[in-house]
Amino acid sequence: MAEIQPLRGWRYNAVLSANIDAYVSPLFDVVSAKQREALYRNPLNSIHLSVPRGDDPAEAALVRLREWEASGVLRQDELPGIYAYYQYFQLPGSPRKYCRKGFMCHIRAYDWEENVVLRHENTLPASVNDRAELLARTQFQTSATHGLYRDEDFELEAYLDEAMRSPLVETEEDYQGARDVLAVIQDAAIIRRFQEVLARREVILADGHHRYEGSLAYRQARELAADGRATGREPWNYHLMYLTNAAADDLRILPTHRLMLDLPGELSAGELLDRLTPYFTVLPIDDASDLPEIIAGKQWAFGLYIDGEAFKIRLRPEVHPQLNWDTTEEVKALDLTVLHFFVLEKVLGIVGPDAQRAWPGVAYVRNFTECLQRVDRGEARAAFIVNEVTMVEVEAVCHSGAVMPPKSTFFYPKTIGGFLFSSIADEEAGNAFAEHFQATPA
Repeated sequence: MAEIQPLRGWRYNAVLSANIDAYVSPLFDVVSAKQREALYRNPLNSIHLSVPRGDDPAEAALVRLREWEASGVLRQDELPGIYAYYQYFQLPGSPRKYCRKGFMCHIRAYDWEENVVLRHENTLPASVNDRAELLARTQFQTSATHGLYRDEDFELEAYLDEAMRSPLVETEEDYQGARDVLAVIQDAAIIRRFQEVLARREVILADGHHRYEGSLAYRQARELAADGRATGREPWNYHLMYLTNAAADDLRILPTHRLMLDLPGELSAGELLDRLTPYFTVLPIDDASDLPEIIAGKQWAFGLYIDGEAFKIRLRPEVHPQLNWDTTEEVKALDLTVLHFFVLEKVLGIVGPDAQRAWPGVAYVRNFTECLQRVDRGEARAAFIVNEVTMVEVEAVCHSGAVMPPKSTFFYPKTIGGFLFSSIADEEAGNAFAEHFQATPA
């Protein structure tokens, strides 16, 4: 199944790493405009490589990368390894402390059709092209995508825990409130064991579909240019990925609510409720702040907030067979598929997944309180509050070969950019990992 390889990581030098919080950055697709501007003011922040700007952003990133390599801002580790990466965090409003354990490595950039790396969402071509162009120009990966493998025996965690006794670098607190810690495993026998475990498993792509597809596009372009002379071992065949165990209880998926910026036909609250009634039971709720608790754990149940009033709505089971989209039963069973079909299509008239993805009248908001506030301020007409997707549902959809509605999952916390860099330049082909750590997948 999945072939992984160690890498000689690039990292900020020892002096800069002592203040690593100043140089890491959010991923390109979650960084806000305000965060972005603040980070750009630091000339050594990793955002200059991950989200470059200028008339030719990719060229600007390449120029800066060469400057940082020449001046020693970034240094490459002498030996290849697998990099243990732990994230310590708490969820808002909860006293429980979590530690998500995983590791970063190179993984072969498999085509979707090979069914080794599995996806659960579609991508936007413009974003894929942007990532592919940046990778083609720099041959440098600034942040790891997030993949999931399942190991009920938790064999690899013991090796990761041991590595964490000697961390390389750690943040005090990243932009999302997590503490990130990096360590490395360079023992050849242990690395081979990691390879053997992953060689028997598929990987579900949790986060980073655009960056992964960018790697696929770049690999395919290099293969075409090689005109049949590629060996399959070239560095551009690989992609930087952070792998965590789907069997762990520290894997958190947060809900993403649907904020209706407008209602087609300027529907009133009463008209919206009338249109919902044939499909949903509608129950008024006294306090809107109770909506998440009221719908928690209930299939096909949602909160609705409009004109200062709150409602619990739940699909009438007998109407579910009307859901006739051409997708799998696993996708049809999802809360968000129900919401998109019966609310966006049947009630609001936005017909089909393609039209819904393009419709500017919906915003995707993770913060529940923000949803209520934006409706109260008149910035949106209504908010539909949803439950989180479960890991069981993600796995079922991936193995069914289908994809979820847009913005279905938000794996928390996100990995950070600039913690570990990976080169897939041609000159990497002769480095030590090919000689010492090559293992044939089982």
